[in-house]
Amino acid sequence: MRILLVEDDTHTAAFIAKGLREDGHAVDHASDGKQGLFLASTEPYDALVLDRMLPGLDGITLLRTLRGAGNPLPILLLTALGDTDHRVEGLRAGADDYLVKPFAFAELSARLDGIIKRNRGSSEREATRLQAAGLELDLLSREARREGRRIELQPREFRLLEYLLRHAGQVVTRTMLLEAVWDYHFDPQTNVIDVHISRLRQKIDHGFEKPILHTVRGAGYRLGE
Repeated sequence: MRILLVEDDTHTAAFIAKGLREDGHAVDHASDGKQGLFLASTEPYDALVLDRMLPGLDGITLLRTLRGAGNPLPILLLTALGDTDHRVEGLRAGADDYLVKPFAFAELSARLDGIIKRNRGSSEREATRLQAAGLELDLLSREARREGRRIELQPREFRLLEYLLRHAGQVVTRTMLLEAVWDYHFDPQTNVIDVHISRLRQKIDHGFEKPILHTVRGAGYRLGE
């Protein structure tokens, strides 16, 4: 899933982003409220992790602006202000949940999963199940199956397969994969994609009659029959 993190403290932001990426999420980071509001208003995200005290535009104002515009994005509010009045203010401004600093990443991860699930209706839950060519990926339980057989994936392999499934039948380039799965906006000139594609192909094609992950020479990769 794609998460927006709005946090001005560099150490806290690095800690959260690292944990989210290890959980298999793609993370965009904004270090001030104005940039965070712009990204949250113009880009598709599954959830927002929002610091309360931000330069440029504070978290409460950002929250109220998003909700005033009808933006239903699930939002987890982070703050060092933990008394009841501050919590109530954050929740009334539109936060789905509230986490007081300092916190354990495991709790942040659990609360984030919780608000994402709560904010999805039945039709949206269905949209979190991607399918193509006999392959099925459940984005909430983080399970992959092909023709009913469960496939164990590492977090990076899961993100790679999710992207390929979202573009099933299309050719995806190295640049597209680097930006979406590795958060690189340049080509580091390594074989990292080839290695992960090879591992993923071994897992989803081995033992099945027909391969579904194809290399399109000189162009990229395509998932489909």
